[in-house]
Amino acid sequence: MGDSQEFILVSAPNKMGEAFIRQLCLHQAPFAVMVNNAREQDRMAEMGVKHFLRVDTAEQLNWHMPAFQVEKVFLFENSFNLCCRYIQMCRRWTLNPIYVITQTNNPRLVYRGLGATYVIHSNSDEIPFLIQTVVGDRPQDV
Repeated sequence: MGDSQEFILVSAPNKMGEAFIRQLCLHQAPFAVMVNNAREQDRMAEMGVKHFLRVDTAEQLNWHMPAFQVEKVFLFENSFNLCCRYIQMCRRWTLNPIYVITQTNNPRLVYRGLGATYVIHSNSDEIPFLIQTVVGDRPQDV
């Protein structure tokens, strides 16, 4: 990963996030997956993910800038506390949009207050409109 290339950053601890990653791979979008443990990294590697950002969510002093520029952030919520941590981390790294995608009724204003740009609630494991926020911004090959 070079410093000049922008990557989409994704946390995908659930089926909805995995479906989004499959779409990113299909569209060959440059992305990295944010993980906080080896088990999750192994699970993502089995899906074919090539770039990872391993983070320490326990200690703020260890929230180092990634080795790439963050284009957009997609956080698929599995845990309220972890999602809040990830928003705090990511907001330090980018002014670009942070999307939180949730299936719960956790307070949206908390996520917005921490720095999420968009909070999307969905009861489905598939959210095809979301990939358009990525591929719709990219130039098409001619």
